[in-house]
Amino acid sequence: MITAENITKSFGDLQVLKGVSLQVSKGEIVSIVGPSGAGKTTLLQIIGTLDKADSGTVVINQTNISKLKERDLALFRNREIGFIFQFHQLLPEFSALENVMIPALIAKMPPREAEHRAKELLDFLKLSDRFDHKPAQLSGGEKQRVAAARAVINSPSVILADEPSGSLDSRNKEELHRLFFDLRNELGQTIVIVTHDQHLAAISDRIIEMNDGMVCDS
Repeated sequence: MITAENITKSFGDLQVLKGVSLQVSKGEIVSIVGPSGAGKTTLLQIIGTLDKADSGTVVINQTNISKLKERDLALFRNREIGFIFQFHQLLPEFSALENVMIPALIAKMPPREAEHRAKELLDFLKLSDRFDHKPAQLSGGEKQRVAAARAVINSPSVILADEPSGSLDSRNKEELHRLFFDLRNELGQTIVIVTHDQHLAAISDRIIEMNDGMVCDS
């Protein structure tokens, strides 16, 4: 599903990634762990097409994203990659339902179909009574579940999550961790998570450890 080969990335004189290679299989839940500054988030952003590597290749679902032009890259990102961030990044002026619909509308899904799909997902995530609530009216755990629904509405090949439970209390962390497995088991999602949460890493299918811009040997 995901193959990254010899990824390098520098910011000025600072080399953040030093030839990182990894593979993630379809339906796998993988946690990337390591100390702050190890290059985890930079790698996730490159895999997610939000940043470009200085060298190396990334192939997702048989597409070499390293060769895509900007317009094609944006289309690929919208259709093939779902994102879950630490602080949700929901648009405050829109309802939960509208936030979930946005990626589908960008992908030119008919509005009625997008609304139906968004309601199905929110219902699956036990948020059917929150359709019309704006982010300020939702708890932290509810916001993250809305973000998860938004991430999967276009049935992407992969979900990328950056410290998804970092802003949640213990109860909501546990709910979110179960949610990842529900998404994989019910929707067949492949999920890559950058996390400092040892419990989340421990229950993942596999852990990839990074340090000083490199993947550590197992």
